[in-house]
Amino acid sequence: MPTLGLGTWENTNPDDCSNAVKTALEMGYRHIDTAQIYGNEAEVGEGLAAADVERDEVFLATKVWIDELSYDDVIESTRESLDKLGVEYVDLLYVHWPAREYDPEETLDAFDELVEKGLTKRIGISNFEPEQVREAIERSDAPIFANQIELHPLLQQDELRETCAEADVEIVAYSPLARGEVFNVPTLSEIAEKHGVSEAQVSLAWLREKGVTAIPKATSEGHIRDNWESLALDLDDEDIEAIDDIERTDRRVDPGFAPW
Repeated sequence: MPTLGLGTWENTNPDDCSNAVKTALEMGYRHIDTAQIYGNEAEVGEGLAAADVERDEVFLATKVWIDELSYDDVIESTRESLDKLGVEYVDLLYVHWPAREYDPEETLDAFDELVEKGLTKRIGISNFEPEQVREAIERSDAPIFANQIELHPLLQQDELRETCAEADVEIVAYSPLARGEVFNVPTLSEIAEKHGVSEAQVSLAWLREKGVTAIPKATSEGHIRDNWESLALDLDDEDIEAIDDIERTDRRVDPGFAPW
């Protein structure tokens, strides 16, 4: 799984979405993330098809929504997602939230079936807390590959990162720029000025240093490129320690059905 991907949450303008995916892929990105609830799987598929990049070079992920988590609904809705994306399989399929229709046994049995049929190569979970991570690992026949969570310098999720590391579960960070709030953090601004980069690049580089894959959403070529250039930024120990010491718990995504 490439350590930097393109997120597409709230990218609902059809042209903007497909163009962003095409632009990112042709720039060098090889990880694209979407979800059923985003309402843009078809546009993501159009961008994928339009880019001068082979399908098997792209790590493509989508997520099953909380109303589609019964066994039959998982199978049916995933087939619909593949049709919209215009692909035969996804590289990673997530349970979007452990909420509403989620039942560890029934839901994960369906995900195991999708792995067996070759419709997804890997199983992921998203927004799972430590105990739910352990339960999913115990229940699923196929390995739990990743847990996608909100993670950034203002929500560092130490316990959850430790739980996933112990279980050999990758972490994928959504909203890795705290939905723009990283630009208003003096510590990050000072480090950005020191290196001649943006606060976004500093945040993404910090996540990479922690072994976390980030999927920042971006639509303009400028923002897509700025995020991409974070791969060239090497933070020093002093930088990392300063970010580690940011004492804020600023969760930006907090729906009523969340498990925390």
